Amino acid sequence: MAVQERAVVVAQQLVAQNTYRLRLRCPGVARRILPGQFFMLRAVGETDPLLGRPFALLDVAAEDRGEEPPEALDLGYVVVGKLTRRLAQLRAGDELDIWGPLGNGFPRSAGGHLAVVAGGIGQTPFVAVLREALGLRRYGAPPRDPGAAPRRVTVCYGARSAPLLAGCDWFERLGVDLRVATDDGSRGHHGFVTDLLDELLRGSDPPSRVYCCGPEPMMRTAARLTAAAGVPCWLSLETPMACGFGACFSCVTRIRQEDGTWDYRRVCVEGPVFPADQLVFEEP
Repeated sequence: MAVQERAVVVAQQLVAQNTYRLRLRCPGVARRILPGQFFMLRAVGETDPLLGRPFALLDVAAEDRGEEPPEALDLGYVVVGKLTRRLAQLRAGDELDIWGPLGNGFPRSAGGHLAVVAGGIGQTPFVAVLREALGLRRYGAPPRDPGAAPRRVTVCYGARSAPLLAGCDWFERLGVDLRVATDDGSRGHHGFVTDLLDELLRGSDPPSRVYCCGPEPMMRTAARLTAAAGVPCWLSLETPMACGFGACFSCVTRIRQEDGTWDYRRVCVEGPVFPADQLVFEEP
């Protein structure tokens, strides 16, 4: 049920080093999107870059109309290329072309102990994921059933250094158990975020399911750790995309088949969220 519309910039906020939270008024997409889905953005009237770029939903927002229905959505991004440099220059009232929602998103909560593992800008999808799971907001049109509320939520979030950690306060306001890791030890655990996941899986109250998003090496390790522990895990792939709706086959990933072989699937259509045990990663 994807739609295309002209989105209007509402506000922009610097949340970490070279990292922004951008709010767009686009009711057609905001009212339909589910946690973990994504959308494509393109600068209006510009041909460089020619193609749109994918962005994950951070959360939806109601603009001056109470709680429902949502009129706007938020996204998080790091300035790394042409479009994100252009986004960083936008001001209230500027416009972008948007189409979505696209992809499948994360499954609904199933109770128990839910752990989410995020690296870099991979924390972005989990604000909406956790708000839905905790019963704080419903998403989609019509709003979907959020499932069984988890009895415990743990967020493991890692970045290269403390200045790059974006949105720790978002999770703190949700009242969840937030655990932070930095590669250089400038905040929290000195090491990788997957160290925190390993510790959690070995603890007295291991998670009953894990959601993960971030750099591929991190997700490959998360898939290995959860498989060894027998814990179901879902990964949201950050694969580069060109069209966003499956026509170009530029975002394929390898998926394990029932007979043990593998075949390609389009991340933008069959994903971006896949069960970790279905993915066939390239050897490092």
